[in-house]
Amino acid sequence: MDHIAALEQQMVSERLRKKLSEVNTAAQTHLSPVQDHINFTLQKAYFKCAHECFDRTRRQEEISNCVEHCSVPVLNAQQQFENEMAKFQERLNRSLMVCQDKYEAAKQQEIGSDAVNALESCVDQSIQDNIKALPHLVGRLKASLSIRD
Repeated sequence: MDHIAALEQQMVSERLRKKLSEVNTAAQTHLSPVQDHINFTLQKAYFKCAHECFDRTRRQEEISNCVEHCSVPVLNAQQQFENEMAKFQERLNRSLMVCQDKYEAAKQQEIGSDAVNALESCVDQSIQDNIKALPHLVGRLKASLSIRD
């Protein structure tokens, strides 16, 4: 019976990896415009601004302060992006833990594929719900970073 349980666990793990890959792909697709804005638009503005700071008439401290001032928008945007992604990841993890808890409880009560099917259904629903939340997350980021479509 242990051999069958191990094979079942391996199948479930592979299916879960595929589902998590779906979330990763969806997140990359939805978030790429925001990442492009941060990595190109804001970084470009930072480097142009920082370049203007280097003036022989300024003291080193003034140059450093100027460059630091130029970095604020890109650093704020990166921090905001990372915070939103951390919240998204935390919500996903919590919902998947609920599925895992349900699976463990079902394994104790049921034998065989019913518990596995319940786990897969729960995980699928959780992932679909989180994928549906991505456009709202992107919308919040775009609004706060003043990104126009």
